Amino acid sequence: MEEEEEAIGFLDKVLEDEDVFLLEECELGTPTSPGSGSPFLVAVKVEAGKGLEMRKLVLSGFLASEEIYINQLEALLLPMKPLKATATTSQPVLTIQQIETIFYKIQDIYEIHKEFYDNLCPKVQQWDSQVTMGHLFQKLASQLGVYKAFVDNYKVALETAEKCSQSNNQFQKISEELKVKGPKDSKDSHTSVTMEALLYKPIDRVTRSTLVLHDLLKHTPVDHPDYPLLQDALRISQNFLSSINEDIDPRRTAVTTPKGEVGVSCLPQTRQLVKDGFLVEMSESSRKLRHVFLFTDVLLCAKLKKTSAGKHQQYDCKWYIPLADLVFPSPEESEASPQVHPFPDHELEDMKMKISALKSEIQKEKANKGQSRAIERLKKKMFENEFLLLLNSPTIPFRIHNRNGKSYLFLLSSDYERSEWREAIQKLQKKDLQAFVLSSVELQVLTGSCFKLRTVHNIPVTSNKDDDESPGLYGFLHVIVHSAKGFKQSANLYCTLEVDSFGYFVSKAKTRVFRDTTEPKWDEEFEIELEGSQSLRILCYEKCYDKTKVNKDNNEIVDKIMGKGQIQLDPQTVETKNWHTDVIEMNGIKVEFSMKFTSRDMSLKRTPSKKQTGVFGVKISVVTKRERSKVPYIVRQCIEEVEKRGIEEVGIYRISGVATDIQALKAVFDANNKDILLMLSDMDINAIAGTLKLYFRELPEPLLTDRLYPAFMEGIALSDPAAKENCMMHLLRSLPDPNLITFLFLLEHLKRVAEKEPINKMSLHNLATVFGPTLLRPSEVESKAHLTSAADIWSHDVMAQVQVLLYYLQHPPISFAELKRNTLYFSTDV
Repeated sequence: MEEEEEAIGFLDKVLEDEDVFLLEECELGTPTSPGSGSPFLVAVKVEAGKGLEMRKLVLSGFLASEEIYINQLEALLLPMKPLKATATTSQPVLTIQQIETIFYKIQDIYEIHKEFYDNLCPKVQQWDSQVTMGHLFQKLASQLGVYKAFVDNYKVALETAEKCSQSNNQFQKISEELKVKGPKDSKDSHTSVTMEALLYKPIDRVTRSTLVLHDLLKHTPVDHPDYPLLQDALRISQNFLSSINEDIDPRRTAVTTPKGEVGVSCLPQTRQLVKDGFLVEMSESSRKLRHVFLFTDVLLCAKLKKTSAGKHQQYDCKWYIPLADLVFPSPEESEASPQVHPFPDHELEDMKMKISALKSEIQKEKANKGQSRAIERLKKKMFENEFLLLLNSPTIPFRIHNRNGKSYLFLLSSDYERSEWREAIQKLQKKDLQAFVLSSVELQVLTGSCFKLRTVHNIPVTSNKDDDESPGLYGFLHVIVHSAKGFKQSANLYCTLEVDSFGYFVSKAKTRVFRDTTEPKWDEEFEIELEGSQSLRILCYEKCYDKTKVNKDNNEIVDKIMGKGQIQLDPQTVETKNWHTDVIEMNGIKVEFSMKFTSRDMSLKRTPSKKQTGVFGVKISVVTKRERSKVPYIVRQCIEEVEKRGIEEVGIYRISGVATDIQALKAVFDANNKDILLMLSDMDINAIAGTLKLYFRELPEPLLTDRLYPAFMEGIALSDPAAKENCMMHLLRSLPDPNLITFLFLLEHLKRVAEKEPINKMSLHNLATVFGPTLLRPSEVESKAHLTSAADIWSHDVMAQVQVLLYYLQHPPISFAELKRNTLYFSTDV
């Protein structure tokens, strides 16, 4: 059943109404005029040589999976003849009607694919630029009526097979172990598969064929004789998939909060609104978006009512607590909360990627003066993804308690935000407050006033921004945290840095703890990656070493916030080559810091070293030849140190190391100093991780090479798994040996880091996000007319770079010897 659920998910993905199909309809529509910006033109620009190679890789992978599919159909048909033979005897296993129901149309499907395979195989084996095979795919698509009949009968076939298994032991044994022949080149001669799993294969196959057609079209020039035939086959296949999947539940759309107006308060004069905002509440073990209102004497949690078009919108009160009754339970007092399952990192990253891609699509539509309906549709899709990101990303617990009743748990994305709410409530609680109970009429009046009084009208997502608002900064912000003054007594002090990303704030860096002082001097530099960021926050903490003060919600010791402050990242101020020094004031504490910004297009440049005696900025082949090693010494030593004492470090490779420490390590490695090992053992582990990342970032060309970069981008975009596998392994084999061996060495290390994800919070997807651009980013950014901004570069290139590395990270172990031995690599995974 797992296989079936996976395949259904796969089918859902292909059929997602507004993602894949709208793109494909653009690509398959009437050719537009040159320069119109239509995705159709992608096909026109296919380079003949490269397109030919990609088509062969796609077809080779598909042919291998087609062979397996035919073997599976044969295995399914094998028991049919003996079962039919016994049906007319005195002791039948199944009746003729049962046999015809279970094996309905399997023989026809087998014959269609056997003929298709026999015709396609010689064409791929004798491959050249003159080969045509579009007519074979067109014929295959024209026979989908057989599949329609199979699909209509599929449910009945499964039910019949299940009933027959329950009532007949002989048939049960047959259906539980059908023998499927392995591919010609496979070591396995047979594998055992259940009848239920094999009966699902035809449904999965149409999806696979559709994806292959999409890939073939992408790499076929428009003037090629195959193009119109493949186009027709894809159209038929898509229509077929749509027809068998019409009963898929429409996706639920998120609630949009319309803009309101600030009106005159209809509350008693003594009650005023102090603060409001959107928070995620854990309610009945699920996440709910709430609008929380803090009045001078009461905290009210509300949600926007669903109303019909044209009706005035109102809030619905979920609960309220008079501030006189509101308490913050201490870590020791709070009961353990219901289990909060963090949302998988890779799904959050996928949402970000979708948001960035949709943002780029909207910009393109506007630049080409596209239809407003198309823009609105894209904006709606972007809002839905942003809404899901906001709902699922927060993990920091904020618990409040009614001393006369129950506790409530909110999840916030930032310690800064939690501190703001806590401080605002505690400030109001210093006044003489009385406990009270609101009557239903009073509660109705209070909730009714929320709509007019609210100061935060929109969910804080980027799609709510006006077009003329700043898109934020994309690139790297260098921040030096110098020192702090204003502490009344000695303490163990440190700072953290947060920046906003996709509507919420994330912690990006942390200074070391300066012990027992009133004037800490950190002088630590950090490099922070910005993704459309507009604000920098600095929080100053007193480190708590008391292990009894553990927060039960996240099992972490609670450090005390001494002060916090926020500054806007004004492009005019930070986009200079010079450092900009500033002081941020927080609760009487002054923190001095400096910052400068490097835009993404500047940071993308790789600069070869002028000195070839070092290791940074020097070709990997030069370094390994000089060292007589297979993997550069710097890579081996940094990885060894991380695995020795940093593999369980929270945020390893994500949290910035101190820039001065990284530069010191860089100098030692470049000079091949004898004290390297001693220095490594004393150095902060985040600095060592940062040195490894810097080494790969400063290579004169990326580890996966400039030459193969376009092919990696095309390979990862292939939809068919077999074709993708074939292509991605072919590309690895094409790498120079030092690059390949180093890449495989790093790959296995990153997998070992990800095995400790429950402790270090670094998933494969997190690691791919950190290392993907570092290992693949080309030496020079090509001038691309359709990429007009840094945000565009991020959404197109970085997404693909992350996906390439993630593909290899999720792949079973890859052996250098095995790769080199296999001149033709076929996937056997169907």
